[in-house]
Amino acid sequence: MGRASGARLLQVAVAWSARTGEAREVGLELPAGTSVLDAIRASGAMTGEGAIDISTQAVGIWGRTVALDAPLAEGDRVEIYRPLRMDPKEARRRRAQRRK
Repeated sequence: MGRASGARLLQVAVAWSARTGEAREVGLELPAGTSVLDAIRASGAMTGEGAIDISTQAVGIWGRTVALDAPLAEGDRVEIYRPLRMDPKEARRRRAQRRK
């Protein structure tokens, strides 16, 4: 994307994990006014090997859940959250029982 059009560009990142133990992050330069969904599409997270299904996953910016149509600001980090496989409280209980 060039600056010839005069549009202001934002530096943002999109981070996701398609599988346990695998994390990806892509830095992007996108026009001001870009939405979270636009950034996810531009990152390639929904295509290729390890593609994610955005309809089943929550998204956020710097750890705060947001809507897909939320506008991005300079330096934002869009995060795509996988569903939890186990309730964190239950996981703690099981770990505590194994230690006994």
